[in-house]
Order: sequence, then C-alpha cells, then structure tokens
Amino acid sequence: MDTLNIRNKNLYLNDVKLEKILKGKQTPIYIYSVDQIKKNIKEIQTSFKKAQPLICFAIKANSNINILKVLKKKNIGADVVSMGELKLALKAGIKPNKIVFSGVGKTEQEIKFAIQKEILSINAESSNEIELINKISGKLKKQTNIGIRLNPNIVAKTNKKITTGNKTNKFGVTIENFYNIITNKEKFENLNIHLLSVHIGSQIKDILAYKKVIKLIDNILIKLKEKKHSISYIDLGGGMSIPYFKKDSKFNFKKFGIEVDKFFKKHQKKIIFEIGRYLTGNCGIIISKIIYIKKINDRFFVILDAGMNDMARSAIYESFHEIIPLKKNRKKFVKKIEFVGPICESSDTFGIYNNYFLLNEGEYVCITNCGAYGRTLSSNYNMRPLIEEIIIDKNKYRTVRQRQKIEDLI
Repeated sequence: MDTLNIRNKNLYLNDVKLEKILKGKQTPIYIYSVDQIKKNIKEIQTSFKKAQPLICFAIKANSNINILKVLKKKNIGADVVSMGELKLALKAGIKPNKIVFSGVGKTEQEIKFAIQKEILSINAESSNEIELINKISGKLKKQTNIGIRLNPNIVAKTNKKITTGNKTNKFGVTIENFYNIITNKEKFENLNIHLLSVHIGSQIKDILAYKKVIKLIDNILIKLKEKKHSISYIDLGGGMSIPYFKKDSKFNFKKFGIEVDKFFKKHQKKIIFEIGRYLTGNCGIIISKIIYIKKINDRFFVILDAGMNDMARSAIYESFHEIIPLKKNRKKFVKKIEFVGPICESSDTFGIYNNYFLLNEGEYVCITNCGAYGRTLSSNYNMRPLIEEIIIDKNKYRTVRQRQKIEDLI
C-alpha cells in the first residue's frame, strides 16, 4: 500500500493520522484511499502504449458507489455479474457502452434488463444461455451484442478456489463448443457475436499464463478468419495479483503491456480487461480494536472486534493480510501471536506472526489491503452489523456508508 506510511511511530493513510479518524467512531471500520486508486489506474493505463484497452472494473471486488464514481471519472467501465451490479454501475454514471455482463447463471430477468439497457456485451458462458439471449432479443425486437466466454483449459498458479480457466471449472465453453457455435451462428438471428472472452483466475503473479492465453487467442483468430467470422473485441479478463505482504512480488504490468501491445499490433482488435483487485485491493484497510489478549500453550491470541463476517478472505481462501499496529512504539517482542476474531468459528483467524510487537488490550491495529473482496464478501453472520466505510481523498475524509444498526437487523 503506497499511501499507507508510518510517521513518528503513528500510522497514516494519505496525509491523515488514522487515530484522528477513530474519534467518536465504533470499530471495526473500512477506510479507502482515493489517491491509491488513482495511482493504480495510472499505472495500468500507462502500461499500454498502443492497445489502449477498455478497463472494466469488476464490481464484485468493491461495490461502494463512491469508489465506482472515482473510477468512472478516470474513464473506467464496469464488469458486472448480476442485475444488482449492473444497476449500481448505471447509478454510478458508468455508460452502458462500457459495461460487460459476465457470469454462468444469468436469469431471464437479468438478460432482459441487460438487453434493454443496450450494454456493450453480454458475455455468454453456455450454448443454452446463447439460445435464451437470442429468444429474449427476438421478443424485444432487438439485435443484441454478445460475447462468448472460452474455457481455455489453462491452469494458472494460484489458489484452487479462484481458478476459472481450467477444464474442471464451471466457467465458459470449450474450444470445440465455441467453434460449433460460430459455425451455426446463422440460427441466432437476433445476436451479433462480436466478442471473445477469456478469464483464467485471480491473484495470478506470473505473466506466463497470460502469454499462453494470448497465443491461444492468436490461433483462434486465424481460424475464425477461415470461417469468415469477425470478432471486434477480445476480453482478456483480469486476475492480476497484488502483494499482501512486503515480501510478495508484484505483477509486472509494464512487461504484460508489451505482450498485449504486440497482440494488438498484429490483430487490431479492441481489448477489454475485467480488473478488480489490482484497481482497489491496496486502497482499503480495516481498523480493528483489540478486545482481549490471552495466552494458550505456545501463542498469544489477540482477539479483535473485526471478524470473518467483516473480512472473509482469510477464512475462505486462507489468504492472510499484513496487520500493523496504529502505534509502532514497542520494543518488546513475543515469539508467536495469532490474530483472531470474535466469531464462533475456528476459521475466524487473520494469521499467525512470529516475533511480533507486544500489544495491549484496547489498542488498535490495521488490517491492510482490504479494498477488494472485503466489504463485498461481508455478512451478518452471528447477527453482526455491516460496518462503517470511510473514504479519504488527499487529506479530507468522510463516511460513505453508515454502520448498520442491530435493531434494523432484528
């Protein structure tokens, strides 16, 4: 997180001392940095010298409308996977011609709504879905632009729970099925198949997997030309990794941009990316209060007021985030600390640390890199309210989503 820094042993986000924000607030709290988002956008956009792709933010990563408005002002579109996300994107001011609709289980209601809004592309993931889109388009007397999502059977090195391009995954159609659809495209008289989509997973660190995808699409485009079918858009998905700890490697967007530019120069197709985590992952933090500290056997359990219902990534994926005290003024270290939440589940843990600062009850810690798949994966498990969200722009901050009240849940 570039905008998170320590000054005089106090933790700051942008130019704001985090302790200052906590006055009169109930923790835990999500806090987002607009400055970090803008920096991420600039890094991505300047990595492509020729292709100039349309970047569609994957709303499933962060659904706060104020975040979406920041992205929209920087010419970012939207990748949606439900009617709710589509309505949210439109409400944020994102134009329909910059929205793609992904997902394996779009309902008839969702498809109808997307057709009526004339979005850039409905990316179909099965022959059944294509037939349904064609049928609904006929009833509405519309010619609908669709994409076809390909399952390339390319295994990316990442957590098995977030792979999407393997033959065992539920996403997309096989290459054989794809060619069969194109060969019989005349029967889909209400559709314009103008896009080919591929997505191989999330939190991918190496560009080698993407190189394989580009090579595969290169061969497909040559065969499509033989079949006299023209594709206007290539949607290369997203999934680029971010470092969750300082020692983690960062995805090399500049090197990736060179590969994409080569592909663009050869085929002159409009490129789309569905990027979520890389745009907002490192913009967000959670501030949590230490409720209790207790020693059991070989470790100290630091029990926080933030739980797996507030930030579920660690429980679902065993993906841990760096945790930093708001005040780094400790000289004494303890051998082993495990940060845990108050939820009645053993999976409600945020990670084990060796040789960590000795902490005290009542102090605060910062869970870093929570700007993607944080609030969007939150729940009311154990009847816990969804927590407050604050946004910081330069040195000004404001609440952009109030904390829920228990009474409203009841």
